Formats: sequence, structure tokens, C-alpha cells
Amino acid sequence: MGVEELYERLAAAASLEGDDAAIRFRATYEPAAGPGSKVSPPTYPVEDRGSPYLIEDRRVPDGGRKAVLLDSRQAQANRCEEALAGAVERGEVWIPHLILEVETHGRRVRMTSLSAPHRSRDAYFRDAQDPAGRPFDDTEPGRELAACTPEDATALYRYAPTDLVYGVWDSHRGLRLAARFPRVYTSEVVGWEPEEGIRAAGRFDLITSGQQRATVEGRDWKPDPKGEKKLSKLGLGAIRPTTRNQRGDPLPGGVTVSAIERLGVLSFPGLSRIRLGPDGAAGRAGRAVLAVLAILGDRLAFGGPGMFLRSGCDLVRSSEELTWVASSGVGERLELDRDTALELFRHAVARAEEAGLRWHPEPIVLRPRPNLQAAIDGAFFAGIEELQEE
Repeated sequence: MGVEELYERLAAAASLEGDDAAIRFRATYEPAAGPGSKVSPPTYPVEDRGSPYLIEDRRVPDGGRKAVLLDSRQAQANRCEEALAGAVERGEVWIPHLILEVETHGRRVRMTSLSAPHRSRDAYFRDAQDPAGRPFDDTEPGRELAACTPEDATALYRYAPTDLVYGVWDSHRGLRLAARFPRVYTSEVVGWEPEEGIRAAGRFDLITSGQQRATVEGRDWKPDPKGEKKLSKLGLGAIRPTTRNQRGDPLPGGVTVSAIERLGVLSFPGLSRIRLGPDGAAGRAGRAVLAVLAILGDRLAFGGPGMFLRSGCDLVRSSEELTWVASSGVGERLELDRDTALELFRHAVARAEEAGLRWHPEPIVLRPRPNLQAAIDGAFFAGIEELQEE
């Protein structure tokens, strides 16, 4: 299927003009160290589950199977956004986005709407200002984004189109009719039939004793037999090997699994609900761009030979299949590599421009307002101390 033919099918599907209901992304993986080696799922508060992992029973065609979550939908969306941001930095594509540039204690930090927790509607952008000192929400882009609704999402398309793919909720501005857009693309990674492992942790120290005491003054300390802290609290001295943390919960020991799968989907009914542009032709072209944007993010993030999810969870891909899913549930194989996805993306953006939907040509660069800057400056070291006290 050529680029033009593929584009037309996607454009029709995203407006529910044909029989296509979704595109499924299915892939199988194994641990990079080989079958039987441990992988490390994300950890969560134990609460009443008795495990730091999210383990549940799932219904599958051949019955029930136990599954452990290896990467959540939120995390998978973030990986797609990171991959898209990388493509923008390399000059392969242009995708509109917001940037918050922060300077504190001689360091520079950059947050974008592709990395902020609540994307373009994050409180960090609410509390930002443009180079002239105007609060972002009082600028033209800020006002347009605040007024955005599913009935007219053109402003989000213009300034932060990835929000319409991965979902966004303007929950920090107290607006009665706040913009709220669900994800139209989702993906997750699960491990089947998990068996939890055991881990012990400790520390050997040849030259200091963690039982020694110290007086702490700011970020410095000095030995003091009557001091308020043990050296073990300052990262010095030996720690007795243990299989439990300070709360008495077992240390996460990883899992072994029978198989690992990535399960993803792009929903065309979800896309069809988004209204864009001045007329139906513009809306159709804009929704096609969003469909291709979702596919491109997936191919950039997961189209390679493996995935690195976190320390202890490095995976190698065994197989992969992209499938058109019709209303009957019948699937048709979709062949689409990274380079074709990039070509398709550029083609779709150009078609939308012809229909009257144009992207903002440069990022919207902001700086913290004085109150946010003061909070950032004050938290620079305080956050480290809070983590140490926990």
C-alpha cells in the first residue's frame, strides 16, 4: 500500500467513513538476558495487595491468566512523546509544543508539553509568562487553549497536537467547562504468569561505622558522639543485609514470566469525536494527521529491536504485528516501518495545510513567573532532604 493510499484509508477511518474501527499493535518480547531471567516491573505502595507490583487476573480467549503490569498506559504514552520530541530535536519532523525554560542555582532545566505531567495544560505553564512578562494564560495562545473544547479543538491542534492523541485534562484552572480529551491511542506491556522473586540489600563499609553519630548543619555535618543523626542516615557505614525495607515490606525482587506482550490500539471512533477547523474537509484532514501522529509515535518508540523500560527490564522483541480491525473484528495486516511512517506524517501535515489547518511554526517559549521561580529555587535542595528523610 503506497503512502497516498494509506493516507486516504486513515483519513476515512478517522472520520468513520469506512469499516475500520481501530489499528492494533501487538508484539511479543523476552528478557534481554534470555528466558527465565528476571524483569523488574514498576513498583507501587503495597497497601493491602501484599506485593509492590500490580498483578491481576485477566480473561483471555483460552481462559484466565495472571498478568503483571510491566509498563502502564501512561508510561507508554510518555515513551511515545519522548520519541517524538527526539525526532523534533533531530529535525526529522516539526510538531508544535510549549517550552518552559528554568534557570536555578546555575543550572538550566527545560520542560515541554511533551514531557510535563499534564501536557500543555500543566500547572507549570499556567504559572509561566512570556518574554514580555505576560502570564501565559493572558497571551493569545493561552486564551485560545483555555477556550478549547471537543466541539472545537483547533487551538490544541495548532499549539499542542499530541495532547489530542495522548489525552489532556485542564484540571488546574478551576474552569467549569475545562477541556478534557481522552486518549485515542493506548499501549501497555504485560508479563504473563508472573512468579515473584526475592531480593536482599545491604552495604559493606570498610572505613566508617553507621552507628557513629553526627551533628548536621545545613548540608554539612561533623562527628559528634551526642549528635542527632547516625552516619547511616548520611549514607555512611555498613547496612546489615535484609530482605525488607524500613516499613517491613518485602524488597521488590523482580519477576519471572512465561511471556511478555505489548498490547496497543488506535481508536478511530475516539478520533472521530474531535472537531477541527472551519469545515468538514479541514476536520477530516486534521483527524488524519492525529491518526498518523499516533502511529508515528508508536513506530519511533517501539518499532526497534527492543525496549528499555527501566533498570532490570531490558527487553528484546520476538515478533510484532500491526493490524487493521474492521467492525466485524476481522483483522488485516498493516506493514509500516519507521521511514514510511515519517513519510506518511509529512504527507498528512501537508494535506491538512491545504485544507486550511496549519500548525504554529515555532515552539511557545515561556519562563516561570516570580512565584513559581521562588518555589523552584526553594525546592532545589529541599526535595533531596525530603527523600532522605523518607
